[in-house]
Amino acid sequence: MNLFALLEQTASRHGDRGAVYHGERQVHTWSELRERVLRLAGSLRALEPGARIAVASENSPAIIELMFAVWAAERVFVPLNYKLHAREMAQILDDSGAALVLASPKIAGQLTGVTSTPIEVIGSEDYQSRCAAEPSAVPRTTDPGSLAWLFYTSGTTGRSKGAMLSHRNLMAMTVSHLADFDAPDESSSLIHGAPMSHGSGLYVPPYVSRGARQVVPASGAFDPDEFLDLCGRHPGCSAFLAPTMVARLVQTGRSCPAGLRTIVYGGGPMYVDSLKKAMAAFGPVFVQLYGQGEAPMTITGLRRHDHVDASDAVLGSVGYARSGVEVAVVRGDGSVAGVDEIGEIVCRGDVVMSGYWRNPAATEATLTDGWLRTGDMGSFDAQGYLTLRDRSKDVVISGGSNIYPREVEEVLLEHPGVVEAGVVGAPDEEWGEVVVAFVVGDVSAAELDAHLLERIARFKRPKRYLFVEELPKNSYGKVLKRDLRERLQ
Repeated sequence: MNLFALLEQTASRHGDRGAVYHGERQVHTWSELRERVLRLAGSLRALEPGARIAVASENSPAIIELMFAVWAAERVFVPLNYKLHAREMAQILDDSGAALVLASPKIAGQLTGVTSTPIEVIGSEDYQSRCAAEPSAVPRTTDPGSLAWLFYTSGTTGRSKGAMLSHRNLMAMTVSHLADFDAPDESSSLIHGAPMSHGSGLYVPPYVSRGARQVVPASGAFDPDEFLDLCGRHPGCSAFLAPTMVARLVQTGRSCPAGLRTIVYGGGPMYVDSLKKAMAAFGPVFVQLYGQGEAPMTITGLRRHDHVDASDAVLGSVGYARSGVEVAVVRGDGSVAGVDEIGEIVCRGDVVMSGYWRNPAATEATLTDGWLRTGDMGSFDAQGYLTLRDRSKDVVISGGSNIYPREVEEVLLEHPGVVEAGVVGAPDEEWGEVVVAFVVGDVSAAELDAHLLERIARFKRPKRYLFVEELPKNSYGKVLKRDLRERLQ
């Protein structure tokens, strides 16, 4: 099955209803969206079969039409996180071998001169001519195992890896969401508060399948007041938000709008105290998920009613296994850990990727007999609730974005005044975690900030620099990250 079928079926049932909105303004009905998508697909079929087509944009209605157009053309959708530095985007374009990048005017300007991939500006004359092309035929014979979405997620080496997600993977994700978390219909809405390049964009298929309108904030970003206003003006609203976004909603002091039905939170740690404050402010609208790009949005979770009168232990967990997924905690030898015993979290099911794009070594290290090794450490209690204990890969999750210490350390060490650098995450009520850098050398925080701004995305920069005489190391010379985290306490 090709994921375009979700749009095709919805357009046949609800053709005249509003499908895509920019703020309060209706952009397309379902019939209009289907027609535009097929015309875009017709123009994209000029690219070789299986071509990777990248999209780099702030949240925009165009992302929805391009997503389905790429699938209708039987090509591969490669979204780029618009918060990345242009150099980081260029690395993804190079690794994926993208045949084309469709970019917003702002990002197109940033990419010009740093990538050899052809760039086309969304909304330009060339783009509009694509929307007038001869419509593509509806895809009827797509292999559901064929590649649909190349989801780039950073690795511990700092270089992004492309998780290969098929039509089958994303359909399994779609069915699991509808089975576990939400029951949208044609009188519902999905508000895209989080970036559509990953978290929020992955939720487009389940809501399209039920005819729920797609609402993109006019600002193209997350503004808590704008988000709550939209929830008051669109029916039956759901959204995926990072914990830091939920905290910002609470900080507005506003009550829950009548139209807000579901907030799925994930992508970073939600502390129990913060969750209780959010529930007190907005009521039982929260759903928690634990997932990875390699098993998109679908490993474990807590449903709305699981939050009601729940203990701190339950609220502090990441819930229980999702529909269609097996989850286990294993010891170092691969045997299953006992109750409350900490080990590595593994999972398997139709939602798990087939591997990393052109990276067999990383694939072999991550997939074992169909099981995905998450790299996260956790334990199951006697009731089957999973609690995360530590991240074996030392990833820092700040505001829902993954930040890998080695990536930041390598750029810090490019500065001539830095002798050594160790980067860790520190708990933060607003962001979940923030990046802290321990630095050995003769350099100021301002100089390091300026150095990093030219090389990596702004959100990856340390919030604090601690200048030390030396970094703690073991007998093999490895920096002891645990010691650094203990110093922060």
